Amino acid sequence: PFHIPTMAREVYDVSGAGDTAIAAFTLAISGGASPVEAAILANHAAGVVVGKSGTATHSLQEWLNSVRDHG
Repeated sequence: PFHIPTMAREVYDVSGAGDTAIAAFTLAISGGASPVEAAILANHAAGVVVGKSGTATHSLQEWLNSVRDHG
């Protein structure tokens, strides 16, 4: 098993976070990421959208900022 650490975030709404995680995971896998890399990226993507109100999207820049800022 592999443990993916999480970062504490202020959560406003979890609506759509699972959908975001699955979409990000699929995108990463289709782009050549390993399952572990894809899971890490998916975790960041879901982390971005839970910080927004309602079912939300995020930009590529927000996703990249999360990876950069939270490793």
